[in-house]
Formats: sequence, structure tokens, C-alpha cells
Amino acid sequence: MGEPPHPADKTGISAHVSIGDTLTSRNQVHASASVLGIPFIRTMMPRPRPADGRLGFGRYLTDHVLVAEHEAATGWHPPRIVPAGTPHAEYASAAIQYGLSVFEGLKAFKSDRGEIRIFRPDAHARRLEASAKRFCMPEVPVEMFINSVRAIVRAEADWCPPHTGGGALYIRPTLHASEAFLGVRPAAQHVFSIILSPVDSYWDGEAHKLRLWAEREFTRAAQGGVGAAKTGGNYASSMLAAKRAKEHGFDQVMWLDAIKHEYLEEAGTMNVLVRIGDTVVTPPLEGTILPGITRDSCLTLLRSWGIRVEERRISLTELAESARAGKDIEMWGSGTAAVISPIGELVWDGGSVKATSSSIAPRLKAALDGIQSGRAADPFGWLIPT
Repeated sequence: MGEPPHPADKTGISAHVSIGDTLTSRNQVHASASVLGIPFIRTMMPRPRPADGRLGFGRYLTDHVLVAEHEAATGWHPPRIVPAGTPHAEYASAAIQYGLSVFEGLKAFKSDRGEIRIFRPDAHARRLEASAKRFCMPEVPVEMFINSVRAIVRAEADWCPPHTGGGALYIRPTLHASEAFLGVRPAAQHVFSIILSPVDSYWDGEAHKLRLWAEREFTRAAQGGVGAAKTGGNYASSMLAAKRAKEHGFDQVMWLDAIKHEYLEEAGTMNVLVRIGDTVVTPPLEGTILPGITRDSCLTLLRSWGIRVEERRISLTELAESARAGKDIEMWGSGTAAVISPIGELVWDGGSVKATSSSIAPRLKAALDGIQSGRAADPFGWLIPT
């Protein structure tokens, strides 16, 4: 038996898939090939490559996108890689109208020998499954997720920059509701897509120490909400506070709990870790913060080094009292984009705490860099080949 057909126009590309629709207007593609068994239609209109210099983050997109559709009645249709182009959105979709969209962010790294490997795609696949379940969306099977990521990275391998200076190929898988329907209910049609972007360091300057504002007016997430899901709404709701903080000279916001506005949760687009004396403390996963893959990698490394780690609540009051008592304090954020970002100062209305040293964060950054670049052993099996 053959693979189930999907709704398609005369090009063979789904009529309701936004990114693939550009094929009908261009009508300029090479004959189909395949990558890891996934059909690959190569563009004849490649995008210009970035000039030498800083890539920034998310500024450039590669030539192709992987897409796969899901329908409630038939399940997942086979993925395919098609030329990227100007997207067309279904304006009545629940993704646009009600925010039914979840995503992931992971990276592929090029070693000194030119091998390209992907960092912890299995963990990202499981987190996307959890996000999808929270929004009543179809779960992308782990095997399908990993194979799709491997295929699109292999197809765009020449876009991957060298690891020098934090270079990587950033991978953005997204699952969104595509059905045109204005009623408030789970959608019956969805699209899974993956786009890529060559990137380097998220922050300007490797030694840049962040200055954060502890936000006590706005709230990112509350118990019972969607704070643990990687969904666009969590980022949209954070923008006003971040904009206001930057206007006052801060790099980002430190989000606090929704009830007392006292306990640390997330630092903008990063999880947060604090060392007080010889103990590293990080907020627990209680449904209000993203279960970061880099956060988990840091905790795994720290425990393997014999460093004491506590996953518990940490308050502004505890930080201030520790500083007054003369305890050594180190703070940093962790995330796929930012990797390890040292925090130099945390400020709030009525108080502030400055980091007094920096020893663990640089060691974590060096360890992750060594594993991801292939210059050090990968004892945890975090890297998979393309």
C-alpha cells in the first residue's frame, strides 16, 4: 500500500500549507530528490549567503523548509522539504485567531572536521509533545521529529557556520493549527514545519554581563497556566515589560512568581541559575517556567562534577540577605539561544544584588562548547549525527 495522499494542488504541494504554496507562483524548482527518505524539492532561486561578519540571531533564513500536515481523520501525512518563500497565512486559522501554535528551538553544530551534529533533539521532541498536548494539538512522534530535523539540516548543511565564535545552525520546529474555522475548539488540521537560521552569539560580546530588572507589575505565568509550554503567547506577553526595561538601561527582565512577586522564575528568554556560596540554586519545574534543555544540561554537568544543586524557590529577599552577609554570589541564564549568559546585576524597586564572582558559569559554557564543537567527549550522548 502506498502512503496516504494529502490535499494537494497540481504541484503536489498541499494547497493549505502556507510555506509550500510559493511553489505554485515560482514554478521554478529542480526535480525531486530525497534526504533520509523525505522528498526534497530544491529551489532554483537560492537566497544570498550572509556576508562575512556577525550573523546575529535569526537574521538570515535558509533556502528550504520542511512541512508535514496532520488531519484529525487521517493522522500525519509524510513530511517533505520544499523551497521557502513568502508565507501565506490562513487568516481564520486558530493559530492566528487563538494562538494555537507551539514551537521548539535547538541547534546543529559543525565540528573542526566538518561533521554536523544536532544537540539533544530527543529532549526537544519530548518537550514539543508536552506543549502540543497542553494545547489539544496532535503530538509529533519523537522519531518523526528527529528524522525531520536530521533531514532538513542535512539538506541545508552548507548553511551551517563554523563553531568558532558561537556559530551554529539554529533549528525552529513549529506546530500550528491551520484549519480555517472561527469556532473556539481544538483544530482539525495542523502543520508541522521546520525552518533554519545560521547564527552566532546571542549577545554582543562574549564577556557581556547582563543587567536585569525584576518585574513586579507584569506576570509571565501562573500556576495552572501555560508557562511550561513553549508557545508564542508567552513571548508576546513579555514584550512590553522587556521593552520598558530596555528603555531604562536593562538588558532583560527577571520574571517573578505571579502571587507574591518575590520568587525568581525566568530571565527573559532564559532559565536562571544562582550560586550562593558553594550551592547552585535554580527555580523548580512547577508548571510556570519552561523546562529548558540547556538548564537540564547544566544541572547534569554540575551534578557530574560533584557540585551541590538545589531545585527550589529562591526569593529576592534571600538574595539580598545573602549579599548583606557577604556570601559569594554568581548568577547566569541558560538557553539554546543564549547558551550561558552571566548576569552581573539584578535590580528591583527597593533593592539590587550584584554578582561577586564568576567561576561556575564560564566552566559550564566551556564544557557545553567543548561537547557541541566535538573538541571534548560527549559522555551523555547528547549529539546525534545528521
